[in-house]
Amino acid sequence: MAAEEHWPTAIRLADQGRTLGIDFESGESFALPAEFLRVSSPSAEVQGHAASQRVTVAGKKNVAIAKAEPVGSYAVRLVFDDGHDSGFFTWEYLFDLGSRRPELWQAYLDELAAKNLHR
Repeated sequence: MAAEEHWPTAIRLADQGRTLGIDFESGESFALPAEFLRVSSPSAEVQGHAASQRVTVAGKKNVAIAKAEPVGSYAVRLVFDDGHDSGFFTWEYLFDLGSRRPELWQAYLDELAAKNLHR
């Protein structure tokens, strides 16, 4: 059985790039903070090439999204004002981030605390 596909109907930047709003055909809508997206970037710079290489990104509390560029029909490339621009956020990944945001955010905060890092 194939995984459900989630297709966006609208994507918009709000709050001077501090929030990415995304609406899906299924009716779900998410307002994803730029900080959350930056620290969750799917790029190899953040995720590494294996789980053991994943980097805890700190100090991004005030980051903003400078622009969002389409990547084919499957993703968006977010360019952050700190220069990070190497992650392609697929629709599935954005849907997953939106659906699981509370638990993912808490895990990130716990990871920061454990490593004595700050937002």
